[in-house]
Amino acid sequence: MQGQKRVYFYAVSAVVIWSTTAALVKSLLSTIPTYEALFLSTFAASLFLLGVQLVRDGGRVFRTYDIRNYAAMVGLGFLGLFLYSGLYYYGLTQLTSQEACILNFLWPMMIVLFAALLLGERITVRTAAALLLSFSGVVVLTLGGEGSAEGNGMLGAAACLLAALCYGLFCVLNKRRNIDQTVMMIMAWGTTAVCSLPMTLLVEEWVSLSWTQWLGLLWLGVFIDAVGYLWWAMALQEAQNAAMVANLAYFVPLLSLVVSAITLGEEMSSAAFLALVLIMGGILLQSVRRGKVR
Repeated sequence: MQGQKRVYFYAVSAVVIWSTTAALVKSLLSTIPTYEALFLSTFAASLFLLGVQLVRDGGRVFRTYDIRNYAAMVGLGFLGLFLYSGLYYYGLTQLTSQEACILNFLWPMMIVLFAALLLGERITVRTAAALLLSFSGVVVLTLGGEGSAEGNGMLGAAACLLAALCYGLFCVLNKRRNIDQTVMMIMAWGTTAVCSLPMTLLVEEWVSLSWTQWLGLLWLGVFIDAVGYLWWAMALQEAQNAAMVANLAYFVPLLSLVVSAITLGEEMSSAAFLALVLIMGGILLQSVRRGKVR
């Protein structure tokens, strides 16, 4: 019981932090080249987590893994964070932040599907109904959205869909491995930074940053990337059922709308309100046990 409370604390906290991602990244990428922003934020994330781990145990945990473990972490980091972030950031440059965020949040569905295929987790009728109900909220937001694409809509949508697939697969493969999640995230974000640096040096022209841009990148790197992704990974790692945790992620597009309303003055549409009802209904259907209270 106590362990599951911790799981939901990690998951809900990550969801709240992530709700700031779309608006923040969209704003940053309007003035900062994509891979420059990705390199600086992920380098900060990896450095922050490394500091946390060194304070926690002096780095002793790093000696418990061999070269094969670290190679696996690098591969997972490349798949689930470098490819995912690069694709999602590109999608944000081509679509409105709302459109990109909604499409990106197909990844909880990917977690459930890959968990069934790779981990053997059973998809019950109620789980399937809950996921479909929550996913229908995403569909309502997609079809009822009032925004318009600002770039190549087809490429932007394809990038966000591929990003969702990459992160969903990463979450499940990461769950299969018995790895300290702080170490995993240090390696994953470090891999992302290392891969982003040559990209920005080769294809972009670096820009000088203002103090507000630095603050935005630090929030992105330390809180959204380091803390948010670590807590989400820990929630999935400790969860008895990945589907129950994954379903909570559907809160993010809705909370993102609230953040956009506050920061950009956007109003919540009737489609967003209907999506809220559907998504909440799916989460309650999945989370509440029939006939008993635990």
